[in-house]
Amino acid sequence: MKNRRFTLRTLALGCLLAVATQLPATAADTASKKIALSNNFAGNSWRQTMLKSWDKITKEAVAKKVVAQAPSFTTAENQATEQAAQIQNMILQGFDAIVVNAASPTALNGAVKKACDAGIVVVSFDGIVTEPCAYRIAVDFKQLGAMQIDYFASRGLKGNLLEVRGLAGVFVDDEIHQGIVDGVKKHPQYKIVGSAPGNWTQTVAQKEVSAILSTLPAVTAVATQGGDGYGVAQAFKAAGRPTPVIFLGNRHDELTWWKEQRDANKYQTMSASIAPGASTFAFWVAQQILAGAKVPKDMKLPLSVVTQQTLDASLKNTEPGGVVNVEYSQKEVMDFLAKLK
Repeated sequence: MKNRRFTLRTLALGCLLAVATQLPATAADTASKKIALSNNFAGNSWRQTMLKSWDKITKEAVAKKVVAQAPSFTTAENQATEQAAQIQNMILQGFDAIVVNAASPTALNGAVKKACDAGIVVVSFDGIVTEPCAYRIAVDFKQLGAMQIDYFASRGLKGNLLEVRGLAGVFVDDEIHQGIVDGVKKHPQYKIVGSAPGNWTQTVAQKEVSAILSTLPAVTAVATQGGDGYGVAQAFKAAGRPTPVIFLGNRHDELTWWKEQRDANKYQTMSASIAPGASTFAFWVAQQILAGAKVPKDMKLPLSVVTQQTLDASLKNTEPGGVVNVEYSQKEVMDFLAKLK
């Protein structure tokens, strides 16, 4: 009987070891780790979709015991001082990694450095930070600005441009703006005759563009930053002015409006943005770093682009109130990182 009990215990232990060896090493390595998201702003559809993607992917990761916790925190106002205090609280709460969508590329550097000094992994995305100890994930936002002017030029358009800006002081706004400026230098047939803050939000864009339209000459095209295109269109409509070519930012309401205009009068444009699911890419990067993976400090994701040919499919796959999106799995991120070695 004693030998039988020993044999059963040995078989049970063997089964447990067999199961353990089948688990991904990354899951075993980080099962007790806690990763938090520090987000500075949630006032538009892109940020709402970004938070939904984070919540979806991280809940699955917690359920599968890849990590212990992965909550998200959003500041009440887009203030760097408030977000810095938020990061300080995360340090005190003992998080192992902090994923940051930053209010400023530089103003959070002090808080980020303190987190790094405490042994915490910091991964910034979209709104990145410049502190050397942090990791950075972004698209080429300058390219996003420049490609708009290249697109207008490819259409043979000439004349006056209106530029709609994002949130002042945020890395994304500065980079897209610089890309637009560089694009205009490359294509001197264009002149920026006006600039309005859109804050990546349709309502703000509509209000601010409406406020300056009466002061502007005829506008051929509008360079935007995403989340603002539909508001721009409504401002021109309300003013009774011809609709220019408006570069869009992958929001469902923008794509819906584009399809309506295309079907009614063959309206043509282009749309591009960073996918909100970049938050899920950043989450898995943080998890991989905690698991011991060697990861470069700077990584770039491709832009999500919608063309006249892909409009219908993109709209069909984007939920109302949402944004054209890509959510990343652990394997996809691991494969991406492997190609960088």
